Amino acid sequence: MRSYLFPEFQVFRDESKCNQCRGCERQCAFGTHIYDPATDRMQTDETKCSGCQRCAIFCPRNALVVRPTPPYYRPNEAWTREKIDDLKKQAETGGVLLSGCGSDKPFRIYWDNIVLNASQVTNPSIDPLREPMELRTFLGRKPDLLEIDDCGEICTELGPNITVEAPMLFSAMSYGAISYQAFNSLAMAAREFGTLFNTGEGGLPREMREEFGRYATVQVASGRFGIDAEYLNCARAIEIKVGQGAKPGIGGHLPAEKVSSKVAATRMIPEGTDAISPAPHHDIYSIEDLSMLIYALKEATNYELPVSVKVAAVHNVAAIASGIVRAGADIVAIDGMRGGTGAAPKAIRDNVGIPIELALSAVDRRLREEGVRNRCTIIAGGGIRCSSDVIKAIALGADAVYIGTAALIAMGCTLCQKCYTGKCNWGICTQDPRLAGRLDTRIASQRLVNLLTAWSFEIKEMLGGMGINAIESLRGNRDHLRGVGLYEWELDVLALKGAGE
Repeated sequence: MRSYLFPEFQVFRDESKCNQCRGCERQCAFGTHIYDPATDRMQTDETKCSGCQRCAIFCPRNALVVRPTPPYYRPNEAWTREKIDDLKKQAETGGVLLSGCGSDKPFRIYWDNIVLNASQVTNPSIDPLREPMELRTFLGRKPDLLEIDDCGEICTELGPNITVEAPMLFSAMSYGAISYQAFNSLAMAAREFGTLFNTGEGGLPREMREEFGRYATVQVASGRFGIDAEYLNCARAIEIKVGQGAKPGIGGHLPAEKVSSKVAATRMIPEGTDAISPAPHHDIYSIEDLSMLIYALKEATNYELPVSVKVAAVHNVAAIASGIVRAGADIVAIDGMRGGTGAAPKAIRDNVGIPIELALSAVDRRLREEGVRNRCTIIAGGGIRCSSDVIKAIALGADAVYIGTAALIAMGCTLCQKCYTGKCNWGICTQDPRLAGRLDTRIASQRLVNLLTAWSFEIKEMLGGMGINAIESLRGNRDHLRGVGLYEWELDVLALKGAGE
């Protein structure tokens, strides 16, 4: 069947610069560049180009330029090029359309419509270079009251808490969905910076447990991949994955071609088989069932680790979070609709769930109204792009944030959204040894540490500008935020005043 699709990208080769070194052919896993021995020239098959820019960046003579193909269809607001192309793809394949990364639809990004306060005279600003500034964050349940004896010692029994040096954690990205090199880079960066990485639902390789376990949050997903007593007890925290922002209400699927022998051993499944996580946990159909699993995990770890429950940001997320806290969870992780993924049906990714900003505000406000906010830590994820997003999330009620896509970009990802193919030219979302070997774990981990360090400096600068010397003083303090260009209902959900008020 002949395809009616235009190529997504155009590849321009400057023949006066190209010396036929065939480097582009070696760099591209999709087969876009082909050497023709008959003419001793490089040829291009634009229909295979993913737009990852690897060939252009690594061309030693800067002979390549990759650009999106112009929309040749007649302009039509209802029938955009994407809608037309998607229909043609499904007419040709009869399959579900998949995509990687988070939703790229033009929904309002509320972070960009929120501005921060600044101190002036009566409440002077603070210089973070000369005065102490505290970003250290404690994750876990806090007591209602602290009892202190005559010697100043705390008498109240405290639950397990985790200390991280800044309120930024690496979000769940499983070994299998990403390469061993990328997974290891996250672990190395978490250890060096003093934060946590999240194993996702793929387990933690045994050789990494002793070295990196104390910097890991280990997941318990519906597929129960890679879970044993050692896996649970080597970690700093446990996370029950109920939902994911990129695909709320549906399960996970790691294709068989990405289940290598090492991935299979880590996940405890046969090599070369599909790793499918069902949409529901088949032992959780109520808050009472969830509570039983939470306390089973606490029992298995001698009540020494905090247990988190991760849910997608959906319409009734505030009520869900309230139930999770009452079920005994120490941490509630909320993943917004712009959260990334290795593979998700486009129909789900782009049409299900709500932005993290609205969900976070609703959850924080609901828990405060019910008087249980101190019983849990809130971690917000799904669309955290920069340090200002982090600090706005804290002011909206989060204790810390998850960063995923930003971490991948720091390692080299260019958001070509072809993660589900397993042909990542940057060595991140692939199990092909040749491609995965392109990612240097030492360099990638250093780039991640540099990112978190830079964001920490910027957060301190913004805190100083607001006259705040500790991140905990900002948590849920919406007086330091104002909305710009938002409707009344949006300001009401965010619990913000408009700029100028």
